[in-house]
Amino acid sequence: MNKFDAVVIGDANIDLVVVGCNQIPLPGQEIFVEDMLLHVGGGAALFTISLAKLGLHVAFNGVLGDDGYGHYIREQFEQYGIDTNLILTSQTSRTGITIAINPEQDRSFITYAGSNAEMQVSELDLAQVALGRHVHVTGYRGRRNHDEFVAMAKKLKEMGVTLSCDVGWDDTGEWYSGVFELMRYVDVFLMNETEAHHYTGFEHIDDSLSYMSGFCKHVVVKLGPQGAVTMKDGLQTSSPGFSVKAVDTTGAGDSFNAGYIYGFLTGLNVETCLLYGNVCGAMSVGAYGGSTGTPDREGLEAFIRQNKQQASDHSEVG
Repeated sequence: MNKFDAVVIGDANIDLVVVGCNQIPLPGQEIFVEDMLLHVGGGAALFTISLAKLGLHVAFNGVLGDDGYGHYIREQFEQYGIDTNLILTSQTSRTGITIAINPEQDRSFITYAGSNAEMQVSELDLAQVALGRHVHVTGYRGRRNHDEFVAMAKKLKEMGVTLSCDVGWDDTGEWYSGVFELMRYVDVFLMNETEAHHYTGFEHIDDSLSYMSGFCKHVVVKLGPQGAVTMKDGLQTSSPGFSVKAVDTTGAGDSFNAGYIYGFLTGLNVETCLLYGNVCGAMSVGAYGGSTGTPDREGLEAFIRQNKQQASDHSEVG
């Protein structure tokens, strides 16, 4: 019997959002900004909060420091009903921090990975992870941890769970082709348009999707403000984004993932999964912080009602 709707594996850190910073101070100089805001950050953590807000019972599996920031993240998780029993506490590292400068325009980041760097999928207690009927994994690092990821995915599939994965940005620039082996064990594979181009080598997203569909039956590619497109069982479906005022795009992709996977886990069709993903992404960018603006189920439905015309356009099959 599964204890959770989903278990999420990956990173959690503090986001310090600097609002209205139009220049970086020179040595010896001080500048004043409009505001500084403290939020939970990290793609996996933002996905977890957004999924919990929608009403699913979620557990988080990651590594936090034994410090004030680590305790703050745990408290925030618990506020949303997220189970924290699978979180490990680092004995050597502090909780990670990202400083996000000027999120209203081209964002700049300064990041200390901290305890997130200690996350090793090979050391996970998969019997505990499999208490979720679904597992969402992040933190794939290409050649650096490919074998461990494939071994984990194989084992979890044998244990009867469904899997989703957001592959994330490859900071090495290699774009390791082994990712296609990992895709074979994943039920829903998510990435953004730039990542899809880098991994497949194709310029047009249709070609990228066709190629990836040879490895995974259900691939989702996020197109930013333009919406998203999916290829499931050989059928391509696209859905346009919503026109909204963006104040902070941090976590928009993670919020999309949560809306989409919420639809997937509640047995909805691809068109509705895309709609929910696009709504969550659109609502996310309307507030500072990666999960501040993401909706609960009531807010999701209200947004759809208020944007009926745009929502009715979200069912184009290509």
